[in-house]
Amino acid sequence: MSRRKRYEIGEEAEPTAAGSIWNILVKEFLVYLRVERGLSERTMDAYRRDVGRLVDFAEREGVISPGEMTRERVAAFLEEMRALGLSPRSLARLSASLRTFHRFLLEEGRGDCLPLGELPYPRYPRKLPRVLTLEEVFMLLDQPLSEDAFGLRDRAILETLYGTGMRISELVSLDVEDLDLEGGEMRVLGKGSKERLVPVGGRAAEALAAYLAHGRTRLIKTPSQRALFLNARGGRLSRQGAWGVVRKYARRVGLEEKMTPHTLRHSYATHLLERGVDLRYIQELLGHASVSTTQIYTHVSRKRLREVYLKAHPHA
Repeated sequence: MSRRKRYEIGEEAEPTAAGSIWNILVKEFLVYLRVERGLSERTMDAYRRDVGRLVDFAEREGVISPGEMTRERVAAFLEEMRALGLSPRSLARLSASLRTFHRFLLEEGRGDCLPLGELPYPRYPRKLPRVLTLEEVFMLLDQPLSEDAFGLRDRAILETLYGTGMRISELVSLDVEDLDLEGGEMRVLGKGSKERLVPVGGRAAEALAAYLAHGRTRLIKTPSQRALFLNARGGRLSRQGAWGVVRKYARRVGLEEKMTPHTLRHSYATHLLERGVDLRYIQELLGHASVSTTQIYTHVSRKRLREVYLKAHPHA
């Protein structure tokens, strides 16, 4: 059996005791992730892949159940993954997946569990997110866009992404009824199917109102379509389609190299923080489950403050 095999959970297990026990536990784990934690399919795929690697290793080692996975065996498994070329970031995610699997086994009262308590937790250096300056944001948003349906849609997309800080995946999942322009807010469905209300500022509200009145009405093909942002065929705009819109206008003003799907979100958070908004409020606006995720923006702001200082102070 190849060392690089990726075990596909969900396929029929080989008729071995090890295969049957591991497959039963992992299938129950995936149900738990979907039902109890409400994780997206994309996130579940990552767990399926990570725990599948452990199952593959266990079967090759003849390990019948998690209870037989000694600390030394788990360490050997992680070392094998490192030797296969997994990056520090991937190893950290793999360890986190195994710990979640371990907690699931404990919560379910399983006698078998993985000995992970004393394992070193692989760390990787966190990259600071790319952030646009205010001037760059204005340059992007102030482009002369056409007044046809696509121009109105594209302006609404750009203004909404920067005006609310939502993810592109959240933007394309919006339905018309999620938007309350009169109340100045919209309902956003974030990770883990968690809903949050985000305020909609003046420019975003104006762009959305214009799009709804004169853009979406030209794109829609069927009255039953509830998606807010539509493509040329009248269907829901995809994540790739929305990212293509952002990249198109970033290219026009020479910002393509600075742009990622999250750049406007990162810029939104950093600009709020630099203007004195409390980190807890930003956490709520972004939909982060933990403030520790939001704290990376404090590092970005310190870097920006140092740049301002070096440019402005006469003795710097």
